[in-house]
Amino acid sequence: MKTIKIGDILVNDGIITIEQLLNAIKLQKENPGKRLGTILIELQYISESQMLLALSRRVHMDVYDSKTDLINSNAVKAIPKKLSVKHLAVCIEISSTVAKVLINDPLNFYAQEDVSSILQCNVKFILATKQQIIEIITNQYSEMEMSNAISSAKNLFASEINKDVTVIADGREDAPIVNLINKLLNKGVHDLVSDIHIEPFEKKTNVRMRVDGLLINYLDLESGLHQSIVSRIKVLANLDIAEKRVPQDGHFKFTSNEEVVNVRVSTLPTIYGEKVVMRLLLKNKNLDYSETFGMNFENYNIFKSFIKRPHGIIYLTGPTGSGKTTTLYMILEELAKGKVNISTVEDPVEQNILGINQSQVNPVAGLTFESGLRSLLRQDPDIIMVGETRDNETAKTAVSAALTGHLVFSTLHTNDSISTIVRLADMGVEPYMIGSSLAGVVAQRLVKKICPVCKREHLLTADEKKRFPHLFRTFEGKGCSNCNFTGYKGRIAIHEIFELDSVIANMVTKKEPIDNIYRYARDSKKMKFLQDDVAQLLADGQTTIDEYNKIAPLN
Repeated sequence: MKTIKIGDILVNDGIITIEQLLNAIKLQKENPGKRLGTILIELQYISESQMLLALSRRVHMDVYDSKTDLINSNAVKAIPKKLSVKHLAVCIEISSTVAKVLINDPLNFYAQEDVSSILQCNVKFILATKQQIIEIITNQYSEMEMSNAISSAKNLFASEINKDVTVIADGREDAPIVNLINKLLNKGVHDLVSDIHIEPFEKKTNVRMRVDGLLINYLDLESGLHQSIVSRIKVLANLDIAEKRVPQDGHFKFTSNEEVVNVRVSTLPTIYGEKVVMRLLLKNKNLDYSETFGMNFENYNIFKSFIKRPHGIIYLTGPTGSGKTTTLYMILEELAKGKVNISTVEDPVEQNILGINQSQVNPVAGLTFESGLRSLLRQDPDIIMVGETRDNETAKTAVSAALTGHLVFSTLHTNDSISTIVRLADMGVEPYMIGSSLAGVVAQRLVKKICPVCKREHLLTADEKKRFPHLFRTFEGKGCSNCNFTGYKGRIAIHEIFELDSVIANMVTKKEPIDNIYRYARDSKKMKFLQDDVAQLLADGQTTIDEYNKIAPLN
């Protein structure tokens, strides 16, 4: 096997051409330390999966299938974590006579011998991608470490039962409560959790995590640990530990895998103690259409005309948790590459962006959105971002800034893009100012995607066939360990782009009923609505009818 010529195998199987092989061999001569397979993958001639399939036929090893090869947590423990990470090898099944071990490199005989000597039984090695093995190691060992942290915390509580619980909330990294909080936060970052809820009840403390918009039960802890956990979080967020009768808000930062994460903390007194919610302000990972601000290319081409304008106000609208701020940061990060002065006033500053002057609202010190915005206008800005338009003074000042030569971005809470006109009017902005200053509005929602592991065809009911006559196939997720048995994995943004042309601007100035504007936008076919975007995802098999109904419910 040491003389396997992977290039010949791939050429014979028709996966690469002879020209591609010769090009890779040439690069290998320039980089003698690299394997040919690695170079072929880097050149994007093949995928890692294709490489493993080709190797499996030559070395007579199976390839890992996440749908059929189940993972036994006790089996994973059979190989120490350091050894698993070192060799990229993880045991997924074990008995007294045989073990199944995932490996990435079938030619690393030293690793195979090392693993076999640890397991002391016959080992069946199975090929898996690096990403698959890393995911299993991260998930399985983090669960074990969390269990150990909980056990340590319980033991500490038993020994400290007669002491002040705030003693447990010190900053020692080896303190069990500290360790428990760290494990929760790292788990949240790894699973792309948006919020961690720590909820006290009579006989237990419940830990839930919001993943893809759904709250998933994660841990049940003894109620005796609750106050120690709350105290530790309060220390991190610089809150008053002694005050337990009123809600408190704060924030802190921590580092996970070299990524600095901002965490917003909110406490709320309940009958069994203080509930804590930690919101993890993560940079958006695995974002669909990241090069176009999460928009599909049709919507992006319309939106480009907005940001090319020298002045005007652009609103991003949607409910809390719809990803407005994430989209806004992506836009500002791109605009900051130009020769412009960008200033913001936010509450809070969720992400630091190089080249942008960011200010955080501080009502206690007198820095509100309205006063901060007025100050920004004296700082010679080209582009201004107001985190949220909350009141009439902020709205009027933002509109005035747009009319005096600035490009302004802000967010609003509205159900759709056209409702922005009504919302601004309710805030006291004159219709003629809205028509003159508003460049455009982007309404955004997040739609859950079907889990790719447990995806299956959904049989349309008679009513669904009537409602979707042009839809022949739809899909759903059955539910599996990959998606926490929800049937969904990840979310994708949908958008509704509302551009004020001369006709609409005139209608706004003349105070025509909002229904007339809706009718014109629909009949002129100049814009697509949110339900059009989600309908396309449904037709493409990316989401479900249930998700469509949330955007376009039956009347």
